[in-house]
Amino acid sequence: MLRKVTAAAAALVVSTSLASLSTAAAAEFSPAVVFDMGGKFDKSFNEGVYNGVERFKKESGLEYREFEVTNETQREQALRRMAQRGANPVVGVGFAQAPALEKVAKEFPDTHFAIIDAVVDLPNVRSIVFKEHEGSFLVGMIAALKSQTGKVGFVGGMDIPLIRKFACGYEQGAKFVSKDTEVVQNMTGTTPAAWNDPTRGSELAKSQFDRGVDVVYAAAGGTGVGVYQTAEDSGKLAIGVDSNQNYLHPGTMLTSMLKRVDVAAYTAFKDAHDDKWTSGIQVLGLAEDGVGWALDEYNKDLITDEMKAKVEAASADIVAGKLQVHDYMASDSCSY
Repeated sequence: MLRKVTAAAAALVVSTSLASLSTAAAAEFSPAVVFDMGGKFDKSFNEGVYNGVERFKKESGLEYREFEVTNETQREQALRRMAQRGANPVVGVGFAQAPALEKVAKEFPDTHFAIIDAVVDLPNVRSIVFKEHEGSFLVGMIAALKSQTGKVGFVGGMDIPLIRKFACGYEQGAKFVSKDTEVVQNMTGTTPAAWNDPTRGSELAKSQFDRGVDVVYAAAGGTGVGVYQTAEDSGKLAIGVDSNQNYLHPGTMLTSMLKRVDVAAYTAFKDAHDDKWTSGIQVLGLAEDGVGWALDEYNKDLITDEMKAKVEAASADIVAGKLQVHDYMASDSCSY
């Protein structure tokens, strides 16, 4: 009799413990995102992440915490505050958060962190990076195929290797169409302010148009807004970046280079929620549908069937390994 009571009691203890563990696991999921400079409504990189976490929120009915960095000193403080308040996972947006996220992730080894656009080699961090050069190659082709002058432009944000990676891929794509294509390039600045300077973006675009450029690709965050507006005012064409920006200026936006940061952010939240979290490096290119180009109702009249066929053929060759696109960051140069 005593043995039976003991067994029953033990079963009750085990059952209660399992229930407690389940409740604790559920309580541990409290997602958060730290947007970087430029703001979550920059119509570009940050906004792509915002769209991803909003998708998770709508599908799951679960809220998330957020913070928008407005100066460089806030990054580490924001990440640490999220972790201290029990946020898990914490998603850091942008390469500039890497040093801060690495430091905070070491302090909170039981918290899951994800960083988009950088690699932080820690067991509790998921690093998500993209093959931007592959997507940029395709929009470079589109620019050259559409150009009437044989001159296409590129306006980058902050002058860093990552943005030169966009530019190099774009140049390769344009010259793949014709070696005679001229690619005019400008960077907006050398500080984070370069991501949110539409006035400077407008000035650079106008300068390029004055030199004969008739299609310009902006990889510059919020600065791109000025580039696109000036393209419309000048009767030229523009190419968006990160998010699908075709809707901003229908008839002006030739296409957008899609960088699926929305998918990266959504998946980070969902994997943590579904207990499928993995750390390590994720590299997303054309083969993984991590980059691409946008074709929709806003630009379909600008893209001919012949253009589409050529770009799709090149894309298939890149995925198959028949066509290699040089990665600027592999050699710190655009020699290819």
